[in-house]
Amino acid sequence: MALTNNDILKKLRVALKYRDEDIVEILKLVDFDISKSELGALFRNEDHPKYMDCGDQLLRNFLNGLIIKKRGPRPPKPTNK
Repeated sequence: MALTNNDILKKLRVALKYRDEDIVEILKLVDFDISKSELGALFRNEDHPKYMDCGDQLLRNFLNGLIIKKRGPRPPKPTNK
């Protein structure tokens, strides 16, 4: 059985001991807005009527936000003149 994006997000949440507020804050670092109720739908069981799939874009933005949170923003590239 392959891991879904939802599974990856759940595992990262547990491993990093993040609450919903932490994940929403990380996503705001990359200008990706999500409500706590939308986030809660990602962590529900697949058979729940309000379950929502975690798309590639959401997971990518979470990972990019996590990089910014842990390492800081990317330094600007030097311009060659």
